[in-house]
Amino acid sequence: MKHKKNALSKKNISVPLICCAGGVAVNLLLGMLVSALGLPLYLDTVGTVAVAAMGGCLPGVIVGFLTNIIKSFSDPSSLYYGVLNVMIAVAAALFAERKWLKKPLGLVGLTVTLTLIGGGIGTLIPFFMEGLAFDSESISGSIYETGYFSQEVSHFLASIIMDFPDKAITVVLSLLICRFIPKKHHGLFRLTGWLQSPMTKEEEAAVKRNKYRVRFLSLRIKIIIVLIISLSTVAVGGTIIGVRVYYKTMINEHTALAQGTATLAAKELDGDRINEYLAENGDSDDYRRTYRLFEDILYSSPDITYLYVYKIEQDGCRVILDIDTEEVAGDTIGTLLSFEEGFASQIPQIPKLMAGEEIEPFITKDEYGHLLTALKPVYDSDGKCQCYVFADVDVEELIKEERSFLTEMVTLFLGFLIMICVFVIWLTDYHIIYPISSITMQADGISRTKSTQEVDYGNIRKIRGLNIRTGDEIELLYNSVCSMTENQTEQMSSIKRLSDSTAKMQDGLIITMADMVENRDSDTGDHVQKTAAYVRIIVEGLKRHGYYPGKITPKFISDVVRSAPLHDVGKITIPDGVLNKPGRLTDEEYEIMKTHTTAGKKIVENAIISVEGASYLKEARNMAAYHHERWDGKGYPEKLHGEVIPLSARIMAVADVFDALTSQRVYKPAFPLEKALAIIEEGKGTQFDPKCVEVFMDSLPEVVEVLRKHSPSAREAKYK
Repeated sequence: MKHKKNALSKKNISVPLICCAGGVAVNLLLGMLVSALGLPLYLDTVGTVAVAAMGGCLPGVIVGFLTNIIKSFSDPSSLYYGVLNVMIAVAAALFAERKWLKKPLGLVGLTVTLTLIGGGIGTLIPFFMEGLAFDSESISGSIYETGYFSQEVSHFLASIIMDFPDKAITVVLSLLICRFIPKKHHGLFRLTGWLQSPMTKEEEAAVKRNKYRVRFLSLRIKIIIVLIISLSTVAVGGTIIGVRVYYKTMINEHTALAQGTATLAAKELDGDRINEYLAENGDSDDYRRTYRLFEDILYSSPDITYLYVYKIEQDGCRVILDIDTEEVAGDTIGTLLSFEEGFASQIPQIPKLMAGEEIEPFITKDEYGHLLTALKPVYDSDGKCQCYVFADVDVEELIKEERSFLTEMVTLFLGFLIMICVFVIWLTDYHIIYPISSITMQADGISRTKSTQEVDYGNIRKIRGLNIRTGDEIELLYNSVCSMTENQTEQMSSIKRLSDSTAKMQDGLIITMADMVENRDSDTGDHVQKTAAYVRIIVEGLKRHGYYPGKITPKFISDVVRSAPLHDVGKITIPDGVLNKPGRLTDEEYEIMKTHTTAGKKIVENAIISVEGASYLKEARNMAAYHHERWDGKGYPEKLHGEVIPLSARIMAVADVFDALTSQRVYKPAFPLEKALAIIEEGKGTQFDPKCVEVFMDSLPEVVEVLRKHSPSAREAKYK
């Protein structure tokens, strides 16, 4: 068994992974093909969409992310676009799962969705990483020239327009691949990890729809919520920490760079000649040589924005040397700048500058920009500070790099987050949700069993057939449920046997009581058996015709048929002289005979009160009390009419009169069948419930069979 399980697990994993490798190959080959042909397309998501459509979310995500990981070896930026391929896989899987891809509108919807992912979100990634690269001669330029949109919106719309053909072709090629591969083989792309007997697609769908009476949130949704919150918290926390560390590291590195640049430049400056430079107004070969040397130092490091030399005086900063840049022209030598113009935010450090002390690097934000400044004093041969060399780094560029790093982190985290979520959901489904749902469905089926007769050993076979083997607490729960089901089935079987035995005993007592009454009536001959048979024929006929559907239930049928023999139990109180009188009864004797209905009602009511669990005798009471009532209200003992008469009594009225007509009595011979039926038909709507007469007449073959079975000749044959 263990060997079989391992082989099955390998098959469930290895085949879909091979199919995923094929999807990755399709992505890479088509991507290289369009690149070699110079086409304005990508087509590097065709395999992703096809695998997701055939195998579901997880295989599609694997294909999408692996594609970009492999591409990142030659193009590192591809790694940051992996989130797009993952999102495309999720979208394609959702469309396929909901069977939207079978409709033209669904195909259009998928194309638009993939375009918004690839052309929309795909545009935001480089925008935040590198800024907007706006080309006035491109489609975005044409959109911008309309005057309705900003450059950013124009660029965004242009990207979507340009990406739409790629995604439309991707959807078409993906569908062709799905059509080319026979539908019966699509399951090979699906990653399954069954740790039980596999569910049908309908059962899986029912589980995902939370069909089984979940009151608020299903376990699956709760796990997904916890997973997303925990992973998002880790991702956000990790990103914030990473960005802060990155920014701090960048500041430290550029601070060291600025200090090194200022120190290097200060070494090339002769402090004894500073005043000569000012006196000559920079018109000397040595000054020009120094200027060119400073230019070389500035341009040798692209991260240094400005390089200049100030002599600190009482009134401000005197420019000694200021290197021109592409953005800003340097101040000429001798220009005096007030401290407010130079570095107003560092006014508290002016005394230190005046004293020629070393100053720690500082950050300023003024009309010159957001700058990180490092400075190095230059001393003359007497050790007196003559000026300071300043090296500036543009902090805005560092912030851009920080934003680019943040974008890289977010895209990577988001890609991994989606992939991990999909994987954990898949793992949760097969290890927790499906096993628990399988147990729930079987337990639910057992709990819905309406009677002990419906419980059998099939329940054990069904729940054992789940074969859950998670190897954890769920498997322990499953084994406990199996044991409980076996014990419950045994108990229910015992209860059923006891119930059957009790019912037989009760029926035997009823027949015994009826026989005691029948034995006092010398001419009734099998009366209780025949009337019970006729009652069954009528009540089943009413059910078959759909009459009185709210009343005729399986329990009602059982109670009526079982209680029918007691309808004349009250005759036990009638004197023999009246009960067995061979002639017509006098009015006084007839009144005495009529009391058997009320006497029977009282006898049965006493039995109901005395015997626990004898509720089924309620219909026996109704039949004993009211089987001589008439539909037109002229019967006895209470002159009830129509449907006010209990249904069981209306049924018994037809059965009792028909048996009286077709049976020999001390005061009359048995009537022929035709005459008896005519009398019954004549009483339809006056003496009898019309519906009871109708179904009785419709069941004549069964009625005749009862008559034949209980005929004198049949009884004689039975006792020979």
